[in-house]
Amino acid sequence: MARDSSSASTTAAGLSSRQVILNAARALVGEKGYDGMAISDLSAQSGLPPSSIYYHFGNKLGVLAALLERTFDELHALFPNPSSFDELAPLDRLEAWFSAACDSLDRRPDYLQLLVAISVGPQKDAEAVQATVRRIRDYAHASWVAALTPIFAPNGGKNNEALVQQLAVLGRALTDGLSVTNSFDGMSYRSQVAPFVALIRGLADQRAPKRKR
Repeated sequence: MARDSSSASTTAAGLSSRQVILNAARALVGEKGYDGMAISDLSAQSGLPPSSIYYHFGNKLGVLAALLERTFDELHALFPNPSSFDELAPLDRLEAWFSAACDSLDRRPDYLQLLVAISVGPQKDAEAVQATVRRIRDYAHASWVAALTPIFAPNGGKNNEALVQQLAVLGRALTDGLSVTNSFDGMSYRSQVAPFVALIRGLADQRAPKRKR
């Protein structure tokens, strides 16, 4: 079956049919939500026939699972690792890492917006979706733990490590919430770096005498 000229030119530019379909799915999920996206929409958006979509992904849920998997790979490549800033003092290290992460999200806000869009639909309970979403969430949580541990639990300690875990959840929730304010209000991720880091600095200063005792 012949593809239209736009699909042909896109594929010729270096994208496979699979990637063209996933690009179309990302745009449609952001615009209509997963439930509002039909295979016919994917076909029209990608310029590829429905048979190509079924061939690559099996069904619409297969498209979503593959899109999430690709999103995880892209996030992993895009986000800096806290260890990239190990030459800095712990609080400066946190600020440098969080700034770099927010700059990345400001360049591609669709990453977290996609996860938020998926989280409100019934497809969130599908095993394939849950597995990939959990990997993304766990990766984000582990990054926050790595960024916060040198500040609050450099020498371990049950209470200190518990605090790091709590703050990691808060940090991840902050970026989740910013994906909504970015979408509705146009607020950048970068604009919230200074307030959050100030909060962490204040908490670290408050706890410093306790660590010296």
